[in-house]
Amino acid sequence: MLKLDLTKKSFSFLKKLSSKQFKQIVEKLFSLMKNPYPNDVRKLKGYEYYRVDIGEYRIIYKVEKEILKVAYIGKRNDDEIYKKITRGEKWAR
Repeated sequence: MLKLDLTKKSFSFLKKLSSKQFKQIVEKLFSLMKNPYPNDVRKLKGYEYYRVDIGEYRIIYKVEKEILKVAYIGKRNDDEIYKKITRGEKWAR
């Protein structure tokens, strides 16, 4: 099983969710720790990141060695993450 590494922004986003939504996303994160490349995952073109949807939310992540690095968790229809990737912005840790 992979270890989990969340950015500060991802962790902050999780803390603001209702208990139901929090549980859904955490269950998906545990699932990704066991199998980081499920059938519903998509690789972001031109980047080393993957995306997976859970309900109305999206998780952006990559796998390095034995670590699942979650860069972003947010609304599915929020294009802000793609703007940050295009600008080459680094996520605060």
